[in-house]
Amino acid sequence: MKLAIISDIHANYEALDSVLEDIDSKGVSQILCLGDIVGYGPDPLRCVTRIQSLGCPVIRGNHDHDAANDRPLDNLNDTARLSLEWTRKELSSAQREWLGSLPFSRRVGRFAISHSSLDQPEAWHYIRDLADAERSLNLQNVPLCFIGHTHRPGYFEQKGGITHEIRKKSHDIDSDAKVLVNVGSVGQPRDGDMRASYVIFDRVQRTIEFQRVEYEVAKTQERIRVQGLPEELAVRLTYAA
Repeated sequence: MKLAIISDIHANYEALDSVLEDIDSKGVSQILCLGDIVGYGPDPLRCVTRIQSLGCPVIRGNHDHDAANDRPLDNLNDTARLSLEWTRKELSSAQREWLGSLPFSRRVGRFAISHSSLDQPEAWHYIRDLADAERSLNLQNVPLCFIGHTHRPGYFEQKGGITHEIRKKSHDIDSDAKVLVNVGSVGQPRDGDMRASYVIFDRVQRTIEFQRVEYEVAKTQERIRVQGLPEELAVRLTYAA
């Protein structure tokens, strides 16, 4: 009874394909996707099609949200704005409609999933430190919640009213605690490790394990350049920052 939780694919098909191949080898019974399927990367159409083919629970990320509608993107930096303007043209109208129909957060059994924090998930608050985590954990009415958005894997635990950060590659879930897990990014890690990141949750053993998967970074970088997207999007994949 293992679940694989993926997030922040960002139209990086090479990373997504490698992660799904790795998941296939791990005896996983279900996949969950925490959003930001598109944005930044060169293959939004292929990535959306692949995620749709999985038939798995999916929630909406901020880039999915912006790709789905036609609102002005003036509040974004130039790199994100140019990428999303291009992405809107690449996606079919049906794909954009599908992205816009996804929920911001949801319950899956006895745990929750959200792209960003549980306090106003549609506002896309980042969880970067203990204070951010505590605001979300205070609203978490289930033992476990999975998030993405920062592209940095990690987790926080709240027990006895005290919140602390856990720095391990795997973790046994305490039945008396609430745990908030950031699964990292499949397609654009920002923790200094260029490998794709995702999480496996064993519902029987109640363990969380972070996974890292190598993929053809150079191929994605070449695709970014071929599509005429900003060079920064190719370079940052090397440094994972």
